[in-house]
Amino acid sequence: MITYLQNLISTSPTGFITYADYIGAALYHPEFGYYMKDKQKIGRQGDFITTSNISDVYGSLVAKWFSHICQTTNLPEVFCEIGAGNGRFAKAFLQEWNDSIKTSLQYIIVESSPYHRKLQQEMLLPEHSVVQVGSLSELGYAEGMIFSNELFDALPVHVIEKIDGKLFEVMVGARNNELYEQKIPLANPDILSFLETSKLDLKEKQRIEIPLAMEKMIQEIATVLTKGLVVTADYGYKNEEWMDPRRAQGSLRGYYQHTMIHDVLQHPGDMDITTHIHFDDLIQKGEQVGLSLLTKLRQDEFLLKAGILKELEDHYDPNPFSEVSKRNRAIRSLVMPSEISSYFHIIVQQKGMEMSDNIIFAK
Repeated sequence: MITYLQNLISTSPTGFITYADYIGAALYHPEFGYYMKDKQKIGRQGDFITTSNISDVYGSLVAKWFSHICQTTNLPEVFCEIGAGNGRFAKAFLQEWNDSIKTSLQYIIVESSPYHRKLQQEMLLPEHSVVQVGSLSELGYAEGMIFSNELFDALPVHVIEKIDGKLFEVMVGARNNELYEQKIPLANPDILSFLETSKLDLKEKQRIEIPLAMEKMIQEIATVLTKGLVVTADYGYKNEEWMDPRRAQGSLRGYYQHTMIHDVLQHPGDMDITTHIHFDDLIQKGEQVGLSLLTKLRQDEFLLKAGILKELEDHYDPNPFSEVSKRNRAIRSLVMPSEISSYFHIIVQQKGMEMSDNIIFAK
């Protein structure tokens, strides 16, 4: 990977590449990219954990919630998951659908990683029927729900910093088989437009990530979806939260064997790289392309409104290692303050529909 990056940098017009180019290569290069490699990434043997891999309750609850929406609004039972990882969320969703809902469902997975497509097939087939595609553009047009869990935080971002009152883009260079940062005057018109639209005025020595790839992804989702809901589960900040002095260095970081790494130029191709997303920009860009905000909730609040407490077994099992006890502990971990769900938000956007919280959540 380092040789590929050195060649990429040496052949660039400036002798440097943007952080977005670096992250794109480190995560998504067809051969060397972290997400593309035949390597376990999620769970104890990987580098990070996701909500859907804590318990199957998450996937089964979303299945029930989606079924309620379809029954209430006559929305087609078409569920599209972008970036399905190892397929555990899909399996829990489809198992719940087969066991308790039992209506016709089309489940589509958009997955660019051949390794993850293989894991999904091993997890789901032949018991469950799914359609796998490599990109959103392969879908054509669709009605239903488009769902993602920790998708936008893994997209490439640019990095900028304010020094002596001037804005610079932080670039990546290479020398002696090592990568390093180099700041150049900010000239990218798309970044300047983002700052103007978001009204973000950086403070001295503040750096921040600029999610141009996220805006492109939102546009692609809006193009594909003709009618339905877009549900995004992710972590991030609103604009005023970005300006908190505690976030003066931005949020770009890596995870390597469950250890947070602040210097994402380490372990290229062998480490997950992530950022907090810009919630205000996601919502505003969505509005511009026809995705109107329906609701934004902390993930624990969403799970409670979707009825997760109904999933608790109503009897006590003294055996702490029983399936009932483990399931109940998982449910509590998803809704307790300071646990994983309190760090995530669920953003629900709609297109071609006029709905409210009273409709999408059963009373």
